Amino acid sequence: MKFHHLRNATLVIETDEHVILVDPMLGKRKTIPPFTIFRYKPKRNPLVALPKNSRDILSKVTHCLITHLHPDHIDKAGEVFLRRKNIPVTCSIKDEKTLTTRGLNIVQSLNYWEPQEFLNGKITGIPAIHGYGFIAKLMGNVMGFNIELANEKSVYISSDTIFTEHVQKVLVEFKPEIAVVACGTARLDIGQPLLMRMNDILKFVALAPNQVFANHLEALNHCPTTRKELREALSENNLLDKVSIPEDGENVSY
Repeated sequence: MKFHHLRNATLVIETDEHVILVDPMLGKRKTIPPFTIFRYKPKRNPLVALPKNSRDILSKVTHCLITHLHPDHIDKAGEVFLRRKNIPVTCSIKDEKTLTTRGLNIVQSLNYWEPQEFLNGKITGIPAIHGYGFIAKLMGNVMGFNIELANEKSVYISSDTIFTEHVQKVLVEFKPEIAVVACGTARLDIGQPLLMRMNDILKFVALAPNQVFANHLEALNHCPTTRKELREALSENNLLDKVSIPEDGENVSY
């Protein structure tokens, strides 16, 4: 199994039989307005271009997972790509109507905690709470995915979430062999962070039974945590050997 990290949360999981695209933000640099004006510099998003090898990787995609509707997870260019190639999409039942009206080929929608058949295995939708305190309500619904395919390592895509009892349950009971965690500690101009603070990232990694794949870094103007800071914090806590922190365009084999 190979994980291709494109940018932010956009990820391609390549197995022998399937190539699964997760959360396609495929637009050019600066095509999305700043997510924060005052707290951090109001730069347009994404801050970085897609890596040069992304076209080759995307050309192989056979399926897509969408965790939620924020533009840093599915943008206009991502929608165009999915429509043009008529890629089968799996999403939350709460997003099915919206994505269908945008012309996407929704072949499967999930309720939380109700496993369904998926490719040659199964998939379970996991609740994700997108922020600490009141800000989570403003962020709307988000779904993580636990994927178990035949003859492949199991994967937990936790998506945009803080550390919760749901996250803990997946790590402890489902024991995913690869757990993906969003590490940018995003914040808007109001409220608390939208993603795990560093202490919760460390808790997630410590509790993860196997390997961790860190993303959602250095691509958006409201995500201050850098790869370097994450690496240092993990190193100080003797957790770095469990975690891959890929550069844009890099792949990790599991």
